[in-house]
Amino acid sequence: MRRLVYLAPLSLALLVAACGDGEPLSPANATLPDGGRYRGEVVDGLLQGNGRVDYRNGSWFVGTFKDGQLQGAGEWHGANGEHYLGEFQQGAFDGQGRLRDGNGGTYEGEFELGRFSGEGRFSHDGLVYRGTFQNNLFEGLGTLEWADGSSFKGQFSKGQPQGQGVRSDEYGNQFSGQFDQGQLNGPGSFKSPDGDLYSGGFRDNQFHGQGRYQSADGDVWSGAFVDGAFSGDGTYDGADGSHYLGQFSDWRYHGQGRLTQADGSVYQGQFAAGDYSGKGTLSLADGSQQSGIWQRGQRVRDEQGHALPDPLELGLLTQGRLLDTALAALPASTPAIELYSLSLAGDGKQSVFMREADYVTDLLGERFAARGQITLINHRDHLADRPLATRENLGRAFQALAERSGPEDLIFIYLTSHGSRSHELSLDQPRLQLADLPASELATLLRPLHARDKVLVISACYAGGFIPKLKDDKTLVIAAARADRVSFGCSEENDFTYFGRALFADALQQTDDLQRAFELAKAAVAKREQAEGFEASEPQIWAPKPVLVHWRKLREQQANAALSTAPTDKTTANH
Repeated sequence: MRRLVYLAPLSLALLVAACGDGEPLSPANATLPDGGRYRGEVVDGLLQGNGRVDYRNGSWFVGTFKDGQLQGAGEWHGANGEHYLGEFQQGAFDGQGRLRDGNGGTYEGEFELGRFSGEGRFSHDGLVYRGTFQNNLFEGLGTLEWADGSSFKGQFSKGQPQGQGVRSDEYGNQFSGQFDQGQLNGPGSFKSPDGDLYSGGFRDNQFHGQGRYQSADGDVWSGAFVDGAFSGDGTYDGADGSHYLGQFSDWRYHGQGRLTQADGSVYQGQFAAGDYSGKGTLSLADGSQQSGIWQRGQRVRDEQGHALPDPLELGLLTQGRLLDTALAALPASTPAIELYSLSLAGDGKQSVFMREADYVTDLLGERFAARGQITLINHRDHLADRPLATRENLGRAFQALAERSGPEDLIFIYLTSHGSRSHELSLDQPRLQLADLPASELATLLRPLHARDKVLVISACYAGGFIPKLKDDKTLVIAAARADRVSFGCSEENDFTYFGRALFADALQQTDDLQRAFELAKAAVAKREQAEGFEASEPQIWAPKPVLVHWRKLREQQANAALSTAPTDKTTANH
């Protein structure tokens, strides 16, 4: 915390050391022992009334004198550019005044015997203080603002925040409570600009002691904090319905504890760095149990201590067969217009992407009569029974679609995952190191389908950045967000992302017109984001007319086929 520079009381004698300019040309009425030249009234050898003193080094004072002392209103120009305009008492700044020092600092307010004292305002290099002073220091109630936008409002003592107050840092975080020599110590509260909240103990501005932290998403940590981190005994209540009671280290489950997941499973035992680690028992929602020794979230030994096969290794053994089976199941095209689909869930750490990809696959099959379908899924629990969403698998799937479909057919591709500012789609399977999918690489993988009309929907943050690489006259591209905006809804407990729900669960249930469905979804997403205080994601579309026409022909053909196979009223009556 910045302290004010000590200012000695200013008397007539101290002004000798000052410097300035502008001495009048008229002769002096008196010459002072220190060489100063006085112009004004002299009574019984003392300076009296209005007058001016100029010193040999150029400093000067003009104002009123009484019995040889500066007294009343006056103006002083001193050393190094100092300037004071205001009241004097017995030769010192005293009363209301304004002082500008030679270093750029300015004080305006009350003085007492040459010192800042009482109500005033001080500013220097972007620092501004408004409040009460005593002996040149912040003292009492005031507000201090720094050049970086941070501030403190509350009680001060000897130039430092001392007592009750509110501190806001340059990032908009707000700390309230009892301050001691500029540091928040004891009970207090915290609020982030995103809406995170903390109430509890502090030590040297950090969470310390018993407290409660709630994130803007609704996750809550209650218990012991140490040097800013949640560590020790406590509880965690997730917005998804999960609950943990036990020991923590640096915000993660660590030590003995009990975790109830949103899916109804319960693990009780040892944790390390947030994972099941050590001896424990997992009870699943269906009533089954898995006991033994765990490592990084996987059970490696059973309750008798026997080593268990690694699910990752078993899953990798089945992956080739899973993909071959999925590709072999694609039926060949017929002379009619057919719809083929591919859905991909990229991030295996969160279930929302798998749920959404599976919903879209079912919707395209049931409502839009997709003839052949492939799903590529990354998920922590499905390595052994779902073909992985990797760049290699995606490329092979596109090649198979190109071989099985005909030029009269349409391909519907849905990709859902996290997205990056550099326009890469996340491909993440826990315990594997998969390469993400850049927009340029996706364009390369799509080359086998260059002759097919395609509908490509990408539900991810920054998805609009994929459009320039993918758009052509045969590819309709829908993106869940602008190239420089995030999209919302990708949390573990959700069945859909915001855009996925708006387009597939809502809009495409109302209309089968792709462009109209996009507009409905865009409006629904904007309304929801505004209601929740989020920056608008602004979904994007590239919609070439030939693809829209092809889609309408497909839907008309499907409608005609449905009518031709529907039973007549007479047939129905005969039954």
